Amino acid sequence: MPHKKELETKCINTIRFLAADAIEKAKSGHPGMPMGAAAAAFTLWTRHLKHSPENPQWPDRDRFVLSSGHASMLLYALLHLTGYNLSLNDIKNFRTVGKSYSRPS
Repeated sequence: MPHKKELETKCINTIRFLAADAIEKAKSGHPGMPMGAAAAAFTLWTRHLKHSPENPQWPDRDRFVLSSGHASMLLYALLHLTGYNLSLNDIKNFRTVGKSYSRPS
């Protein structure tokens, strides 16, 4: 199934670029975790977890928990690409709402 593999590669690269672009635009965070874990997270999310974008509060859903704040963009990209109510504009505004600190030089 070369077409399926090609699509999966595009999805993984999209996760990486969404993360890198959002983090760069926000000038906050580090893209290492989302970029490095994109393939594993994509595989876990699309092949093994039970979840439903149509019913995100479904009681029997699996939970995907990240302890690293650096990985939040990975989760946002997965939610966006798998049909959850997280728009591209939400991702473009990553870490910009209520931002009241200045990044150290």
